[in-house]
Amino acid sequence: QVQLVESGGGLVQAGGSLRLSCAASARTFSSYRMGWFRQAPGKEREFVATANWSGGSTDYADSVKGRFTISRDNAENTVYLQMNSLKPEDTAVYYCAAGRLRVRVFEVSGYDYWGQGTQVTVSS
Repeated sequence: QVQLVESGGGLVQAGGSLRLSCAASARTFSSYRMGWFRQAPGKEREFVATANWSGGSTDYADSVKGRFTISRDNAENTVYLQMNSLKPEDTAVYYCAAGRLRVRVFEVSGYDYWGQGTQVTVSS
């Protein structure tokens, strides 16, 4: 069982930055692929970014590529999402996720554990 707790969300103006953190309880944190997803009101949860066990391999949704950066600190059992040049359309609840699969890494079904989410609101 893995518990994930996100933090760092808030209200920011367009063009601003936020850094989300996700603390994991797993003693084998480094064995999990970590991902960030988001869900806007009335929309399905969508993939944002993912990192492999070391953080050396990362992937991003086209909508955030070049603006967001995922990283992880395995010594601290924490994964981060640095969000720059934020846009109003980035407004959503952001979720951290952990999984051991090497497939479906861009899909909700590819992850086994989820945090409770943190709200990010970008004003225009």
